[in-house]
Amino acid sequence: MMDLEKILKLVQTGDLDIEEAKKQIIKEGGSGPANLDLGFAQLDVDREKRTGFPEVIFGEGKTPEQIEAIFRRLMEHTDRVLATRVDAAKAAHVVANVAGVTYHETARALTWFKRPLLKVHDGYIAVVCAGTSDLPVAEEAALTAECLGSHVERVYDVGVAGIHRLFRRLELIRGANAIVVVAGMEGALASVMGGLVSKPIVAVPTSIGYGANLAGIAPLLSMLNSCSPGISVVNIDNGFGAGYYAGLINKNMSKRA
Repeated sequence: MMDLEKILKLVQTGDLDIEEAKKQIIKEGGSGPANLDLGFAQLDVDREKRTGFPEVIFGEGKTPEQIEAIFRRLMEHTDRVLATRVDAAKAAHVVANVAGVTYHETARALTWFKRPLLKVHDGYIAVVCAGTSDLPVAEEAALTAECLGSHVERVYDVGVAGIHRLFRRLELIRGANAIVVVAGMEGALASVMGGLVSKPIVAVPTSIGYGANLAGIAPLLSMLNSCSPGISVVNIDNGFGAGYYAGLINKNMSKRA
């Protein structure tokens, strides 16, 4: 397959006619449909070429049959498929009807790989969560980063209510290229971590907490107002966004190494 610059040069020298050039440009994705129309969904099958990772299925609000159909079509265009926010009932339908799909119950996610998933990038990501109640969001982040080809070290239940637990794992956390910090309640763990490490932190507020937690608004504001530098913040319960962001950091760190 030729790149666009080469196609242009061949047309200019007369070594490639216009019609053949059009065909080559369509193959390269320079024009022509980038979407696969399923009626209820427009699949961006060229996303991996542009961004390095295929389109991800957001399962919440979709029927089991819709998730199944999207899975099948994406499998024709890529070597891995990830679906997030999939409950157990929808997952059971997809697993029963699409060969090779795995359900990750805690992460509430479905995955499919054409070949065994390899950790293709050097270094690792640390996913740190404050409490066991934050595990669904933390596992979504960890699984997403793994799907991007990064190794993940999980450091769970080390919140500020028992801060001594965090200090036992600091050496491992400090060795990561990026750190995802998941916390509910008042979300203090992200600020604490920001004062202890030299690596970029992706903070994820969760909706775990009592009344004034306001379904995650309290930790979101706490993380946004952190006085510790080096912290970026994603939306409430957005483990996918945090894992993806950390995965990109680790990927680019690996390229420079």
